[in-house]
Amino acid sequence: MSSAPSPPIAIVDYGAGNLHSVAKAAAAAGLCAVVTGDPGRVAAAQAIILPGVGAFAQCMAELAARGLTEPLRAHLAAGRPLLGICLGLQVLFERGEEGAGAAGFGHLPGTVCRLSAPGLKVPHMGWNAVRPLRSSPLFDGIPSGAYFYFVHSYQAMAQDRHDVLAVADYGGPVTAAVQRGQVFAVQFHPEKSSVVGLRLLRNFAALAAGGAA
Repeated sequence: MSSAPSPPIAIVDYGAGNLHSVAKAAAAAGLCAVVTGDPGRVAAAQAIILPGVGAFAQCMAELAARGLTEPLRAHLAAGRPLLGICLGLQVLFERGEEGAGAAGFGHLPGTVCRLSAPGLKVPHMGWNAVRPLRSSPLFDGIPSGAYFYFVHSYQAMAQDRHDVLAVADYGGPVTAAVQRGQVFAVQFHPEKSSVVGLRLLRNFAALAAGGAA
């Protein structure tokens, strides 16, 4: 276990994902965040950013192989601030149906299934308007209908509608953000979403610090 001080925000490194762009955006947003795959530092972090691209099952397997599953479970169970990004949103649910299927963290009831968008291309790739369904400090200063950048072929189907914080339209409503307590996640990529993406990251940092954006 590393003896280095634990960061206020840990960006979880599990050997995959868009870590460089997330870390660069976090720095541009003024976040005090460190990329780490050290389970001890992840366990001790005040807040966590869980990024992700790729396959659901592979993500869960890599987290387990690197000793990161239990620190993340403990963080979620404690209700400490966490921001999942793209695949980092999907693995918060009970199960992903990609391939042979795999179990997720089960923090949110529901499954992740193939995106259904008749007449539209899958993956859903590009800018799309995001509409919050209720007030949340994660979207402070961000107008309803602001455009964020998406890249995904699977969508989260939440069993509890109160977990869905925001939606986008892609052949029908698509879960764009979720929230349960201090646990947040977004299907889009804030690190690729220009000014509004940086604002969302700053909002999360303010939440992690217990202050206002």
